[in-house]
Order: sequence, then C-alpha cells, then structure tokens
Amino acid sequence: MRVGIFGGTFNPPHIGHLIVAEFIREEAKLNKIIFVPCAIPPHKQNQGYLSQIASPHHRFEMVKIAVKNNPFFEVSDIEIKRGGVSYTVETVSYFVERFPTYTFYLLIGADQFRELHTWKDPDEIVKRVRLIVFNRYGYAIPESKFSQFADFITIPNIDVSASAIRSRVRSGKSIRYLVPAEVEEYIYAKGLYR
Repeated sequence: MRVGIFGGTFNPPHIGHLIVAEFIREEAKLNKIIFVPCAIPPHKQNQGYLSQIASPHHRFEMVKIAVKNNPFFEVSDIEIKRGGVSYTVETVSYFVERFPTYTFYLLIGADQFRELHTWKDPDEIVKRVRLIVFNRYGYAIPESKFSQFADFITIPNIDVSASAIRSRVRSGKSIRYLVPAEVEEYIYAKGLYR
C-alpha cells in the first residue's frame, strides 16, 4: 500500500489542496492520501497569525467535509489529539510504526521543501518516508541536501491561498468555487474568519 501524508493548517481547506492531492495521487500512483490538520503549526508562531487560525476542531471538520466524496482521501486527527505544536517527525513516525507494511510518502510544497532543514529532525523524516515535492505558485523548487530523498512532481499552478480566502470572508466577498460548497456553508454557519 502506497500512502501519501498531506499535513497542513488547512485554514480553511480549499480547492488548491484537493487538486494538489488528487494530481499527486495519480502521478505517484498512491493508493490513498491522508490529510493531517495540525494542532498548532510550528513555523507560524506569531500571535498575528495564530489569532487567525480556526480551532483545530473546526479545521478537522472542514477537511472531513472537503475530502468526503473522494474514496482515495481520508483525514486523521492524530496531531489534533496529540495537541501542542505539531511536528511532522512525530506524525510520520506514528504512521510508519502503526502500519509497518505500508510505504509512506510526505507531500510538501516547494516553499516547505526550501525550509525543511529548519524542521524538527529532518534527517529522521527522510529516513522514514520518501518526500514528494510539488511546485507552489511563486516558488521554484530549490536544490537541497534532501533532494536525493525526494520525487519532484509538477502540478498545475494554482494561485489559491487560505489567507486570501480568509481575507475575502472578512471583507464580505464571495468564496464560492474557492472552497467546496459544504466547506463554504460550514464557514458561514460557524461564523469563522470574521
């Protein structure tokens, strides 16, 4: 079983996340992709950003809604249950130890790959899982000491960001088609990002 791990804040999950995951699932011939919303993102610790993050419960529910119609996608609350700052090394270790017969791949964007050396125990991450690095709008894929542990997949450039979606909600502008319809309904029903 070839399984992708797709972690992130998902604040909110949007069509870009879904397109990336589906494109990579097909290109890399993965059997499934597990979306893993974080509890607290380790690289976004400033108060300004943290004040804009919907609660872990809301983000988990939105991801669940976003992926429910794709039989190859699922969502895990492992980082939310663990609480505190979410470190990828702990998450990949959990999956690798729990499912020793699976081959795991970590999906990361070019922007994250550029910063991988600053993550907690990056050498341990690449020992446990293979990286699948994808281009991000506005970021070239850099050379890195971790390149030998990575497969590079070019996806369509999708210029949709969670921060732009939050800004549109605050401004009273439409987010239709930027997020799945039921995620849009959830955001309005729960009064998120106001």
